[in-house]
Amino acid sequence: MDTADVERLIEDDIENAEATVTRPRGVEDDHLAAVVVAPAFEDESVLDQHERVYDALGDHMTTDIHALELTTYTPGEYAAEE
Repeated sequence: MDTADVERLIEDDIENAEATVTRPRGVEDDHLAAVVVAPAFEDESVLDQHERVYDALGDHMTTDIHALELTTYTPGEYAAEE
């Protein structure tokens, strides 16, 4: 699955989300890494944030994506990381 397609799926499902999806160097094609920043993550646990992303990807998580290294942030958390 193309990284742009994964970004689109996430951004279309989670309001105002910004997703950056990459394919880590030296790993198989079905392994991806994603950073997702969304106001919708405010007041949610990390587990709940990750579940929202997995829900956005739906069946692709079992058919097209073998592994996803996922990092999620609220906009404030992301700004503090920079």
